[in-house]
Amino acid sequence: MPERQTDGDKMQNLFKSLVVFGFVCCTIVFGIIGHGKYALPDDIFVVSGSAPLLPSPYTVDIKEVNCGFEKQTGLSADAKNKTRYEADIKVLNVFPIKSSTVTVTKRTYVVPGGDVFGIRLYTKGVIIARLDSVTTAQGNISPAKAAGLKSGDTILSINGTQISRRSQVSEMIEKSMGEKVVLKILRGGKETDLTMTPAKSTDGKYKLGIWVRDSSAGIGTLTFYDNYTGIFAGLGHAVCDVDTGEILPLSKGEALTARVNGCYKGSHGKPGELCGAFEGDVLGSLTLNGETGIYGEAKSFPCKSEPVPIALSNEVKPGKAQIISNVGNGPQYYDIIITRLCQNADTGLKNMVIKVTDKELISLTGGIVQGMSGSPIIQNNMLVGAVTHVYVNDPLQGYGIFAENMLETVYDIQKDLREKAS
Repeated sequence: MPERQTDGDKMQNLFKSLVVFGFVCCTIVFGIIGHGKYALPDDIFVVSGSAPLLPSPYTVDIKEVNCGFEKQTGLSADAKNKTRYEADIKVLNVFPIKSSTVTVTKRTYVVPGGDVFGIRLYTKGVIIARLDSVTTAQGNISPAKAAGLKSGDTILSINGTQISRRSQVSEMIEKSMGEKVVLKILRGGKETDLTMTPAKSTDGKYKLGIWVRDSSAGIGTLTFYDNYTGIFAGLGHAVCDVDTGEILPLSKGEALTARVNGCYKGSHGKPGELCGAFEGDVLGSLTLNGETGIYGEAKSFPCKSEPVPIALSNEVKPGKAQIISNVGNGPQYYDIIITRLCQNADTGLKNMVIKVTDKELISLTGGIVQGMSGSPIIQNNMLVGAVTHVYVNDPLQGYGIFAENMLETVYDIQKDLREKAS
């Protein structure tokens, strides 16, 4: 016969079960707390009118998130209105895990681009494209190299005279008649004075042994335009010197109407390129040639789309999306996939990896080609980014920048303009 359990045995078994259950529950809770402490962000970004979204069972202990900001339809001077709150993240709204900062920002709407435009810019100073030797009666020498000048340096002035055109360099060096000259150069964001003595070449002219560049021109794709302020943004990356790879410091420039005449298709190991030409009409002026793109102001831009919201970076998800590009038949939507997000990328330009899946675009261009940089990336009816680079060995794939990063650059431009005006 089975042995009958006494009331004491039953209580003992119940106690053991409760201990095991409690141990399991504690293990789960502490596991969730440990995971949340390291996996949940220290900074949470949300759009006004919405609450911070965290995976269950995590909660955010903050009351002021629903701030009731109105929809921001343009890039007004105070559009960068962000309110920050300290918040506690908890499990089941009971067990505290960590403190985070919740940033509430306005939702900004802009008109997405997708059409090509011409870029004509003039540098601040002149860029040294490369160093060369001067052939003299005594042999080949390089005054510039001997003085420590490097390709990629920007000459700002010679003997105190500001330089803006390459013709000024040769004129001033010739006038020196072989006497020492002082060049103020910009290198790595710092200004330095270098002294050198021009050499007299066998043709009777005085030279330093440098090749310089003072301008650049090409076509790119418009990312967005704001009807409210006339501000536009394109490319998603800077215009760089073709020889040195350095960002060309902008003195002034123009955005012009342009057209696409054709396309060289991309293939493995050989990026393609849009073939375009300026049509001549000036659309606006260029304000900044920066890491995240080229920016300017225009009275109007040939954008036919309706305004769409700019997505926060944490709203961008892997999955289906579209780009807007003009590859010869006007701005069209083409299917892509966002295959990977690179939130912690070393560069602010390569925030996502995209892959072209649209058969029509692949047949026309082979994928992503030069000239498509700046093409808006649309996901869930929001502007989430812009095309920036193509994989050399796979033209179907490339990188994109978050639209939020380009918007931050616009706000920085506006801040600088306000400070200069005050």
